[in-house]
Amino acid sequence: MQVILLERIARLGQMGDVVKVRDGYARNFLLPQGKALRANDANRKRFESERVHLEARNLERRTEAEAIAGKLNGQTFVVIRQAGETGQLYGSVSTRDLAEVMEAGGFSVGRGQIALNQPIKTIGMHPVRIALHPEVDATINTNVARSDDEAVRQARGEDVTAGAPADEDEAPPRTGAPPEADGGTAESAADADGGDEGSAAPAADS
Repeated sequence: MQVILLERIARLGQMGDVVKVRDGYARNFLLPQGKALRANDANRKRFESERVHLEARNLERRTEAEAIAGKLNGQTFVVIRQAGETGQLYGSVSTRDLAEVMEAGGFSVGRGQIALNQPIKTIGMHPVRIALHPEVDATINTNVARSDDEAVRQARGEDVTAGAPADEDEAPPRTGAPPEADGGTAESAADADGGDEGSAAPAADS
């Protein structure tokens, strides 16, 4: 289906462009959201007659979005979740969760504006892009932690998962002579002290 864009759409085009899109995308998103019109003669005339108004409305929305972005960009939002020792969540953090925590922080953002390709499934600091307007983005930090104390430590830059997996993988320190069960290491130590058996015998006689 060919449509006339009423605003800039990422990866599609600018306001006024006539583009070809999938029928489902047009019917389910672009047309009902008022982001495009079917490309026919009547709608082309309608767009040209309303272009000045559409551009003014777009400028007003962009200005509002820029003001919000100035306050929102760089903000950190804490999400407390249960997780295992390795940091894997027992569940995930979705766009709905982020919209709720942002609203609690004083920012009204729709789920569709949160550019989260897949739910967050680990604790840690996760940057998330917020599309406030087709031409205005902001980036927030999502601090996913198991407790408020852990969130504070993560905000300071600590890796709260460091230690548990690493300690299990590390070999214990060697504090004494290696056991004979070490696969020949005792013989290797003897060789290092006295060389081969021929050179060790004269040393014993003297």
